Order: sequence, then structure tokens, then C-alpha cells
Amino acid sequence: MKKLAVLLLAACTAFSLVGCGSKELKDQYVTISEYKGVEIEKEDVTEVTDTDVDTEINSRLEAAATSTEVKDRAVQSGDTATIDYVGKKDGQEFEGGSATDYPLEIGSGTFIDGFEDGIIGHKTGETFDLNLTFPENYGNADLAGKPVVFTVTVKSIQQKNVPELNDEFVKENSEKSKTVDEYKKEVKEELEKKNKENFEASMKEKAWAEVMDNTKVTKYPEDKVDEMKEQYRSQYEQMASYYGVEFSEFLTQYMNMEEEEFEKQLDEAAKNSVKQELAADLIAKEMKLTPTDKEYEKIFKDYASQYGFTDVDAMKEQIGEDQLKEMAVQDKVLDWVFDNAKQVEAKEDDSDKDSGSDSKDEGKTDSSSDSSK
Repeated sequence: MKKLAVLLLAACTAFSLVGCGSKELKDQYVTISEYKGVEIEKEDVTEVTDTDVDTEINSRLEAAATSTEVKDRAVQSGDTATIDYVGKKDGQEFEGGSATDYPLEIGSGTFIDGFEDGIIGHKTGETFDLNLTFPENYGNADLAGKPVVFTVTVKSIQQKNVPELNDEFVKENSEKSKTVDEYKKEVKEELEKKNKENFEASMKEKAWAEVMDNTKVTKYPEDKVDEMKEQYRSQYEQMASYYGVEFSEFLTQYMNMEEEEFEKQLDEAAKNSVKQELAADLIAKEMKLTPTDKEYEKIFKDYASQYGFTDVDAMKEQIGEDQLKEMAVQDKVLDWVFDNAKQVEAKEDDSDKDSGSDSKDEGKTDSSSDSSK
């Protein structure tokens, strides 16, 4: 068998026979010239450092912080000040410039420069004015670069109490660890697992991108494209509704485009999605990757857990079973493409070689010059 394999490989190399490697796949919609053994640049999983572990633990300590009201001092950085404020330009209140009982974390950078710093040093019950200027690049042209006055009243001050990293905190917040050292090891393992998952997801995307580069569309099934466009449009219309504006206004104000440009991009996005669906379906059919009913149910349970649904039925109702099946097929195909991809070393850029040789020559010249002195 080994001799036969060597002979076949030699034949492929010597004569470049069509059919060695993955054969071309084709139907009425797409042609895939290569899908098995696509080459992707080799990478390594990002290493988890002690700094990464400390940063993650500090983030968890911040998330576990509690607040207590303070009345015997002024606002400090890191406090949350509950405030009322009224913004005026040229003596007139402007839209969106006023609020009541607003909880503002000092130092969060939520407001324009000078606002949060201007609250520091004031006590509960104080009312004062902040003379500020909106940035030149502010999104609202009526306010960009304009001087304004905010009248602010501090109504209460909450102090953040970040817990200390000790064995007691660990026991309360971990099911596995009992000491700080054990907890650091646990967090490191979690970060390593996350890095590995992110690495695999990135490599799968790269492998799939290669397949897409090798996929040509003969024609698009218009019904699928129209269906995809409608799904995307519906999502954006829901976003406009969430912001409480008309769809046309949402496009210009929040997406910075006219409806004609939106329709063009919508068409491109829909066709790209349909192209991927068609390619995945074709590969799944050829390589017999389409899940069975039992496999679908297992995948759906994983999806429900991953995306935070109470159960599979609730997920099916919101997303649709057909859409979920398409997701399952694409995920399975992506896994297969990645498993069969070839990871190759990064190619050295020719320009780097040239510049490298030049620098070596220059080094020699400089060296000879120095020695002659």
C-alpha cells in the first residue's frame, strides 16, 4: 500500500494529472475548483502570560465589586455620582443635553472632556456650572466645536468597593479552587482553552476563505438571495425601531449612507451568504457530511446552550429550523475543511529578501570603512 501511495504521489507531481487531490465540484449554481487540502499560513496559539492572568482576575474582581453610599466627602475618581444636569448652548437647552438621576461613573469617559473631571471635588447637594466645549469632530454638527454650559446637581455618591484577591474570595467564586495559587492556575487554563478556541475559529475562517476564493458562481438562485436580503433588511429595520427613528433616518444618521447604497451593500451581503450556503451544501453532499436527525438534535442542543436559549424549541421558534440546519451544515463543513487543510510556513516576501541583502552589503561597507580609519 505504501509503494502504491508513493507511485500515485509521483505521478501527480511528474505529470500534474487532473484529479490528484480534491476533484472539482460543480452544480447548476457554483463550481468549486479546490476544497480539500487548501493551504493556510501556519500559526501558533497565543501564549497565556502571567500578565494576562492578572488582567483577567482584576476584571473579575471589578465585576464582583459592591457599592456603598458616602456622605462625608466629595466625589472622587472611580465613584459613581448620581446627577441631574441641564445643558445649554447660547442660553437655550439643546436636545439630548439634559437628564435626571443619571448614574455617572467618574473616569469612564462617557461624557465629553471636562465633564467628569468637573464633578470631582463636589459634595452631595451641590449645584454648579461646567463651561465646556464640544469636540470639533462631534457627531452632531450643531454642537461640534461649540461652547456650552452644563448645570449639574450631585444627588448622591456611591463608592466602589473592589474585593481583595484572597482565599475567601476564591472559595466564594470558584467551584474548583480553594487558594489564590490554585485559582491563578484555573484562570490560566481557562484562558488557554479560550485562546485555543479562538485560534481554531480563526484558522477555520482562513481555510474557508481559501475555499471561497476557489468557488465561482454560475448563477444565483434568486429566491434564496431575496430571502436573505429580506432577513438582513428586517434586522436593520428592528434596529431602527429600537432607536425610535424612521428607517431612512436610521440609515443616514447611524450608518452614514443613503438607501441606494444600503440596497447595494445588502445585495452584496446576501449574495455572499448564499454563495457560502451553496458551497457548503455541495461539499456536504459530496463528502457525506450532512448531519442525521440525531446529530441535528445534538447540535441544536449545543447551539441553545451556546446562545443562551432556554431550550431547543424556543431557539427554533426564534431562528427557524431550516436556518439552524443550514448553520449546522456549514459548521460541519468548516470543521472538515480545516481538518483537511495544509498548514504551511509563511512565505518570505521578496522585497524583504532584497532589503535584507542590501542591509548586509551596507553593513560590510560600513565595517570596511571603520577598519580603514
